[in-house]
Amino acid sequence: MDPISAGVTWTLAAVATGMAGEVGKQLHLLVGGLFGGRTRAPDRSTELAALAPQLLEAARRDPVVAARLAELQGLARRTFQEPVVLSVAPPPPAIRTFVDRQKPLGALRREALRKHDGRPRRALLYGPEGIGTTGLAVQFAAGAHDRYPDGRLYVDLADGHTGTGLDAEAALRSALRGLGVPDTDVPPGPADRAALFQRLVDGRRMLVILDHAHSAAQVGPLLAASADVFTVVVARRRLPGVDAEAIAVEPLSRRHSLQLLKEASGADVAARLGPALPATLARCGGSPYALWATAAQCEAGLLPGAGARTGAPTGGGSGDDSTYGGSVTGEDAFLDLLDDIYRTLDPGLARLYRRGALWPWPAFTAGPVAAAAELDEAVAVAGLDRLVELRLLEPAGPGRYRYRPLVLRHAERMASRDDRSAGCSQALNRTVQWYLRFAVQADLDALPERWHLGAAYQQATRGTYPDRGRALAALVDELGNLVQAVLVAREFGFGDTACSLTEALWAVQLKAGRHETLLPALRAAAQVADTVCPGTKMAGRMHTYLASALIETLGFDEAEREAEAALVAERRAGHLRGQATAVETLGRIKLARWDFQGADALFVESGRIADGIGPDDEGHADLERIRALLQRFRGRAQRGIALGENLPLDEAEARLKDAMRFFDEHGECYNGARARTDLAELYFLSGRRDAALPLIDWALEALAGENAGYHLAYLRALRDGGGDGGSSGVGDPNAGGDGSAGVTAT
Repeated sequence: MDPISAGVTWTLAAVATGMAGEVGKQLHLLVGGLFGGRTRAPDRSTELAALAPQLLEAARRDPVVAARLAELQGLARRTFQEPVVLSVAPPPPAIRTFVDRQKPLGALRREALRKHDGRPRRALLYGPEGIGTTGLAVQFAAGAHDRYPDGRLYVDLADGHTGTGLDAEAALRSALRGLGVPDTDVPPGPADRAALFQRLVDGRRMLVILDHAHSAAQVGPLLAASADVFTVVVARRRLPGVDAEAIAVEPLSRRHSLQLLKEASGADVAARLGPALPATLARCGGSPYALWATAAQCEAGLLPGAGARTGAPTGGGSGDDSTYGGSVTGEDAFLDLLDDIYRTLDPGLARLYRRGALWPWPAFTAGPVAAAAELDEAVAVAGLDRLVELRLLEPAGPGRYRYRPLVLRHAERMASRDDRSAGCSQALNRTVQWYLRFAVQADLDALPERWHLGAAYQQATRGTYPDRGRALAALVDELGNLVQAVLVAREFGFGDTACSLTEALWAVQLKAGRHETLLPALRAAAQVADTVCPGTKMAGRMHTYLASALIETLGFDEAEREAEAALVAERRAGHLRGQATAVETLGRIKLARWDFQGADALFVESGRIADGIGPDDEGHADLERIRALLQRFRGRAQRGIALGENLPLDEAEARLKDAMRFFDEHGECYNGARARTDLAELYFLSGRRDAALPLIDWALEALAGENAGYHLAYLRALRDGGGDGGSSGVGDPNAGGDGSAGVTAT
């Protein structure tokens, strides 16, 4: 392959790999501009490189295309530099009360130091919950700091939402984030993610801990082949198919159980327990977690109840080295201990404990749990901290809490027994309503100019947050729980709430991306809307939001179906503003597929529908804004048409300037920044770099101020390298995949 062909092939392959982020989508549309709308965009990003011969032939025939191709290659080289490991997410700190474990620690060290004979260095630590597998891996990491100068990467593969852990694709994303790869640089598909992970760790002296592993399929792509990487997989059982040295983690001996109990609760714990000591140790079954929880009870003066099933030690007294077995080990003993602790809780604390467990929230704050337990938030904070002291909860960051899996199951069981089905449903409804109020308030401050549906917005007021950026940050910080709240609302029949919650996530979708995270909620809300409010404005909006996210995640066929469903619902509702939005969304899909003529025709149709909104109709106050947004989209579509037919860019420029003026006059920084981005690209195409740079700088400052980081990387690449190719410009970065500030943002 000649160097020119190789360069074009690399460029297209890099664009395809990067299409999960904003930069990749923009460059994908640049490629479309080179074809000028004569070639349909491939349905799959992996097929993009196959267009290299066609693009080369076009460049050989037309010097303008050749110059633009050179510009695109330069921008791709600047933008798609191979990510490097800038930071490594370390394991949690080692535990002070760590005892014994010399046998499995020795096995780990032997595998880590084994002479490399072609087999990767890997170990599988396994044992039942609470037995200390994670603590053992963390302890090993703490003692091996100098052995791994390139970092000790910790990846938590747990996913409480499904109970089956992260899938392989999400696990790879988590690992790449742990290596410092920004979300915008994470490839869209699992194969590309796995390849990037292997490249980043290859040749490094690194420890990788894959905690809470669930299956071989989950961890397989994360098993490094590099000779200097030691991978420790941590699981509750042996995982068939994981090629690693299997190391079982056994219960602590009685002697070491007593040692841990003394370290956690004081040297006089044996005297305080007196005759109950053997039964107490037996009930703990050699589980470090059970011993820590028992120590917390002792410290609080809440000694284990005499009625618990204790079984009998397998031999010797409390000070020998034998281990526990039979009826006292496993989940039954664990649940016995939790039952004992639960019986000691006062009613308010017990209610807080069980009602936080009604859904597997990723990591919750005090507010929603206080709502579920019908407590003042300050009281809930104190109660949650108390539950941490008793080892019923774990801290998960400042002001956040989570359950261990088995504790979660126990708390759920207590809720089912003590609150019954009706009480659980009512508590969950209060939790979801808390999340709805929170999301609506933050969304109002993050994107105040758009139009809203539903009663939740009528009851909210603006001004909770000091600026748009901090309002958006609040939504992003709580996004995992907000997505789960939508799923709760669907599961328990709170249909209107599911839709309203999803509407409140639009600012995140528009400004922060996170489309992969949002898709489960968007799909659930569209499904709910078709069930509880078909043919309504809300149903139309849910399908439009889902279509917009699908454009971003390259699901163009599904996006088209969702946009059509939105249009059907809006027509049934007689909602002209919503119809214009749905047609605009169909136009954005055309742009993403390089059909610039078809996109422009749909934007014209959207404007025609909007022009039918009369003075007394809903949405009339938004009419001028709708027209400005459509001007922006028409400018981008006409730019693609002009490039393909070698026509002047004057009409596209005029439309973009017109849109920019409207947004400036009405103080819409976000849409003003996006219009400036479009105009700056056009100036680069026209060889007017000096005119483009101030627009880019303005847009960078405005978007950074609103925390709209999703769009910043492309702007920086354009500013720092635009015009390097010396051509009349690049192709067409049209707006099919920019999270649209289109009519849907009104």
